[in-house]
Amino acid sequence: MDRKNYIEIFILIIAAFIIIIISSVFNKNDYQEEKLEPVEIVEPEHEFEYGIIVDSLIIIKDKVRKNQFLSDILLKYKVNYVTIDKIARASKPVFDVRKIRRGNNYSVICSNDSINKLLYFVYEKSPTKYIVYDLTDSVCIYSGEKEIEIRIEKTTGTIISSFWNAMLDNNCDPNLANELSEVFAWTIDFFGIQKGDIYNAIYEALYVDNKYIGLGNIQAAKINHSGDDYFAFYFIQDSVGDYFDEEANSLMRTFLKAPLRYKRISSRYSHSRMHPILKIRRPHHGVDYAAATGTPVLTIGDGIVVKRGYEKRGGGNYLKIKHNGTYTTSYMHLSKYAQGMKKGARVKQGDVIGYVGKTGLATGPHLDFRIYRNGKAINPLKLKSPPAKPVDSIKLTEYNILKDSLIRELNKIYFKK
Repeated sequence: MDRKNYIEIFILIIAAFIIIIISSVFNKNDYQEEKLEPVEIVEPEHEFEYGIIVDSLIIIKDKVRKNQFLSDILLKYKVNYVTIDKIARASKPVFDVRKIRRGNNYSVICSNDSINKLLYFVYEKSPTKYIVYDLTDSVCIYSGEKEIEIRIEKTTGTIISSFWNAMLDNNCDPNLANELSEVFAWTIDFFGIQKGDIYNAIYEALYVDNKYIGLGNIQAAKINHSGDDYFAFYFIQDSVGDYFDEEANSLMRTFLKAPLRYKRISSRYSHSRMHPILKIRRPHHGVDYAAATGTPVLTIGDGIVVKRGYEKRGGGNYLKIKHNGTYTTSYMHLSKYAQGMKKGARVKQGDVIGYVGKTGLATGPHLDFRIYRNGKAINPLKLKSPPAKPVDSIKLTEYNILKDSLIRELNKIYFKK
């Protein structure tokens, strides 16, 4: 071989070597790229109860029996008295075990083995709230809440005998009748609801664990009463929800805080008050406002005088005023009545209806003032006077859009066949 041939061979060897190196680098990169591809890790799905993973555990559900206490339940699952006492003491800051109630649900969660050791005891205070007793290690007690599912439901019906029965006939929660009477309390007298009146409603139904537990807010309602349509729409402004009509006016009205100018409160609402004259304990379902004889007494809201007379059990001269289908007020121990105050008289908020006295059983001049809600006495000092503001002008466009859409939905509700 001559020198020229050697040079050519040498060049070929160098070229082959370079090709091998380049190929090796590319193959390495390909391998690395393949190796670096992300791998999806699939987490196993777990079954939860009360926030506890219970995949391989035994769950026993039951109800508290009559005269059954925490110790009676836990002893069945081989929890000794020393541990039970420790549990009861540790529970006090979270829940008093003496308040466990008959009929409430509870769950016992045990290990799935030959021992069936009790690991958790869960007591349900209500359909949504529960207490967990974690016995897996040291005693740990905490409270929890179940998630509430809100479902929007619709209903319609015609009154045959009563609003309540109309709900039952339509397989609807009859408490919706009470809620609607509250919403329309100032615009419709529900004692005057009559056969042939029609209602449509869109409302929130609350569910926990796929079980119905009660009503949420009524979103919209229409009641045709005596041939006239009455609307209510739930709208939130300034973080407060209220009901408004089709003209954006509030369906609520405001009560006066007190029915007179008084010196002091001499007696408060009580289920067991020592009577100052009879010297026995009996309910006092009103508030006594001490004031001079002859102090004017005002009606706290618009209404009709439904009773005027002498209360023989000690109330003396009194007036009872019906404000709407929900609220009635009573004014007792009056020295005299204002002119025109007779049964059937219409009064406006702030009208003088009588004057402070001490008729009946009274140690001094005062007004015994009472409020009844659906016929049941309530504490006047705890009555929250409803707001009466219309929809704010800034929110009016938003309200009208919502109102129009809800009216369309109300009109789409048909009777169930």
